[in-house]
Amino acid sequence: MSGPVRVKICGLTRVPDVRAACRAGADALGFVFVPASKRWVSPERAAELVRAVPPFVERVGLFLDAEPEFVREVLAVVPLGLLQFHGREEAGFCSQFGLPYTKAVSAAQEPVKEAEAAFGNAAGILVDSHAPGGLGGTGHTVAWDAIRPGRLPLILAGGLNSANVAEAVRVVRPWAVDVSSGVETAPGIKDPDAIRRFIEEAKRVN
Repeated sequence: MSGPVRVKICGLTRVPDVRAACRAGADALGFVFVPASKRWVSPERAAELVRAVPPFVERVGLFLDAEPEFVREVLAVVPLGLLQFHGREEAGFCSQFGLPYTKAVSAAQEPVKEAEAAFGNAAGILVDSHAPGGLGGTGHTVAWDAIRPGRLPLILAGGLNSANVAEAVRVVRPWAVDVSSGVETAPGIKDPDAIRRFIEEAKRVN
């Protein structure tokens, strides 16, 4: 890790929450395009949310085993800057859309080095507590001491909140942290104070 850890607030569904995250200093915002998720947003709704994002805040689209046509339909409506794939996609699939991507892997199954070997053209590897090929946002933590950054930027997710994120950053030294349920009052409903505290705690670690 170089400098303060970067923070992504994921699973946004409301414009006030987008604005609150940006005011609090979020580096990236995540929008979930998985119909099975409680945090799902339609492409049209996501386009409204993205219009509230100021310059220099990354806009990330999350997909899980989507058809390529659906990803392209989203990109035709929503100006995303980064794609995040959570399913069983292979590197060739992930890289076909002309945007950088991160690949999420389960901490229970895929070590970082194996993921990097399979997704060498990824912008980063996201380690989460979800089941293999599943969605994040479970609220479960991972075994931090078993995770070590590799060649690619490492994004740490899984059960993070304002009470534990500083320790997670100290142990893992990730490039970025990713939070969804840890700053919510209900799935997709963010708490502005929780967002602010989370970002403050994550970024205070040197």
